[in-house]
Amino acid sequence: MIRPFLSALALAGALCSPAALAQEGRDLAEDPLVETRLREVSRELRCLVCQNETLADSQAKLAQNLRREVRTLIIDGKSDAEIIDFLTERYGDFVLYDPPFKPYTWLLWLGPGLLLLLGGGTWWRIARHSGTTAEPSLSDDERNRVAALLHRTPPKTRQDSQS
Repeated sequence: MIRPFLSALALAGALCSPAALAQEGRDLAEDPLVETRLREVSRELRCLVCQNETLADSQAKLAQNLRREVRTLIIDGKSDAEIIDFLTERYGDFVLYDPPFKPYTWLLWLGPGLLLLLGGGTWWRIARHSGTTAEPSLSDDERNRVAALLHRTPPKTRQDSQS
């Protein structure tokens, strides 16, 4: 009974070994300077699949293909600016992790500040106007009526009448 269990456990351990779970290795250039430039350029580019990750951080297949293409462009002698221009022509400004300040992206850059100013201005106006409303004062007749109502004896309850 124990022998089949141990055999199954050994088989499961062999199948779950780190070598069996290893993913496909990253293809690295032979020159470490190429890899350093690749990492620097990839940090300026956005993964088109993940959208909130840089090309350097993403593990998507498209990101791997783009890194391979950037590596090829680096090996071909292109400058960082030429590589970024090439990818921007191909995929648009969306591929840039920090998009440029252009007429169609001004809201993206200025929107948070504008919303903060709008919210702060609204809060200031509400706070300023909420404390200035004066309560209407009572006339002499109203004061006398209130005083008479407050000094009136309360009606008797059942317990008071039974005792």
